[in-house]
Amino acid sequence: MSGWLGNLLAIAGFWMLLWPACSARAAKQPTAPYRALLGAIVLLWGLIAGAGAAHGGELPSAARVWQPTVIREARAVWGVSAPASLFGAQIHQESHWDASARSAYAAGMAQFTAATARDMARWYPELGPADAVNPRWAIRALVRYDRRLWSNLADTATDCDRWAMTLSAYNGGSGWLTRDRALCRREIACDPSRWWGQVERQTQRADWARAENRAYPSRILLTLQPRYEDAGWPGAVACRG
Repeated sequence: MSGWLGNLLAIAGFWMLLWPACSARAAKQPTAPYRALLGAIVLLWGLIAGAGAAHGGELPSAARVWQPTVIREARAVWGVSAPASLFGAQIHQESHWDASARSAYAAGMAQFTAATARDMARWYPELGPADAVNPRWAIRALVRYDRRLWSNLADTATDCDRWAMTLSAYNGGSGWLTRDRALCRREIACDPSRWWGQVERQTQRADWARAENRAYPSRILLTLQPRYEDAGWPGAVACRG
């Protein structure tokens, strides 16, 4: 719900509560208690809606445009319980839903490198030729690539850890994740089946790469996915509290 609508409801609810108190005649009417109760409900609804909008903010308009495609393609690969809200959050993080987005080595809505896009076309012939700047191709490739990475991480402690490692591998490469977990295994107090506070702290990447890679799953899972779930995208949040 938009923030302005939540604020409007809050004002209406407040006035409905205030009016009986300001009018002796209104206060004596039989309907006054019901009007006060209705006012309290409207006020509470408005405050909750306004607070939610202020906390989460509006999603990009392109997210609404491509939402049906993400849900359809995710379910085709992951089944009816596909975490479409997570994929929406990931695309948000990658490109803010900008199909023309480009970085030094990647392009398109899912920010595939040229090499990864070619690999995706080879691994999944149904995608057709590599076309990272085509939004539909990028969405179809992203849900498949995530599935490929996720399937190789069955030995994690929780789904939250599994998704964090999946996203780390998407961002920095599965080879780097494998090395990070190997470093963790060498530490007595480090659990390679857990990401948060465990594998997360182990790496030999450059400082800039480490900072980017560790922030990537954190923002998607802890900040963005809850926003997409709140906006009605299907798929339970992978990491709660």
